[in-house]
Amino acid sequence: MSIELPVVTRLDTRSSDFDTALRAMLNRAMLGNPQINQIVSGILTDVATRGDAAVLEYTKRFDRVAAESMADLTVSRDQMQISLERLPQRQSWALRDAASRIRDYHERQKQSSWQYQDAEGSIYGQKISPLDRVGIYVPGGKANYPSSMLMNGIPAQVAGVGQIIAVVPTRWNEQGDLVFAAAALAGVERVVTIGGAQAIAALAYGTQSVPRVDKITGPGNIYVTVAKKQVFGDVGIDMIAGPSELTIVCDGQTDPDWIAMDLFSQAEHDEQAQSILISTSAAYLDKVTASIARLLPTMERREIIHKSLTNRGIFILARSLEEAAAVSNTIAPEHLELSVSDPDSLAARITHAGALFLGRYSAEVLGDYCAGPSHVLPTSGTARFFSALGVYDFQKRSSIIHCSRQGAATLAEIASELASNEFLQAHAHSADFRR
Repeated sequence: MSIELPVVTRLDTRSSDFDTALRAMLNRAMLGNPQINQIVSGILTDVATRGDAAVLEYTKRFDRVAAESMADLTVSRDQMQISLERLPQRQSWALRDAASRIRDYHERQKQSSWQYQDAEGSIYGQKISPLDRVGIYVPGGKANYPSSMLMNGIPAQVAGVGQIIAVVPTRWNEQGDLVFAAAALAGVERVVTIGGAQAIAALAYGTQSVPRVDKITGPGNIYVTVAKKQVFGDVGIDMIAGPSELTIVCDGQTDPDWIAMDLFSQAEHDEQAQSILISTSAAYLDKVTASIARLLPTMERREIIHKSLTNRGIFILARSLEEAAAVSNTIAPEHLELSVSDPDSLAARITHAGALFLGRYSAEVLGDYCAGPSHVLPTSGTARFFSALGVYDFQKRSSIIHCSRQGAATLAEIASELASNEFLQAHAHSADFRR
């Protein structure tokens, strides 16, 4: 089979322009595209104004699905259960086992309310409460992602969310059964088979058929991401996510075929996905290049992989593993594989990564599906301040202050002094009344 091979950009940390070249290749300015922002803003306003009618029109225009009403696009709990029950045995086993592992991991993230009493008898603490209703967005444009349904829904279910609404641009039929079966396992109450910015708008503002939610989680394309950014404030969101990313730091001792396939696994998501390999050996980068040339023709999604690696793939030659870790921290990748002989020591140098995969056997794809942690992760360098989706994203924390008479008098003296210096008279008097 003859196929054009990708030319992956090579960078060397020794080059004087390395930092500039790396920033150019990371290319993380898509969210600021004024045309996309204008389009999304129009969709959000339209759905907020016209509700179901607007959603139906955009679904027909963008997804080429003509529905008479939103009821035709809504999948019930009973339908989800049908999808679960008619799965082939192997699919059912894999989905149920993945769900069990994801639930086991997230059960350990649950937070508890707490209180303490000080010497004056006042009680302070924190009350943990689940969100009332959340919306989870599951992609469905170029592939079905039942794993994303599990990775969003199960943490919400474990957190005790009252109602989980899912949106996914996948029709309810046997071809989409895995997605809807996953929704059944994740405790989703209703799935609406819509996608894009119109789905985000429906969740954020509510329509005649889609209830307004308190928070929206889950990854999507650029229009979905911009929509989430624009509705933030009217509704909570998990993070601002861009195209999927994988960075691998390798000491040159891992089978190059393994590394090539790991890079492929990220690149096949879409043309904008970014796969980066950092190594201390130029000869090893050549070996991985040879593996890519040999393995790429065997890939079903080779055209997408080719475009992704050509446009956004990067091979970086570093002087040491310590320098490789520093470069990785600059990238702040969504996924980071440390394919080295002593991954724990190198991991101690990593400060910015959505998820760490330690050792030669910890392929990123295992985290995508079933290892346990949610695969909903910060991208586009936002691992500097965002974290992996978890149970805590579906819980609120309320402070508790229960003052005793003596405690109130002590605090009032302090508060009154500070309030007076801020020229807030009513604040000071409110405190003084308790003395």
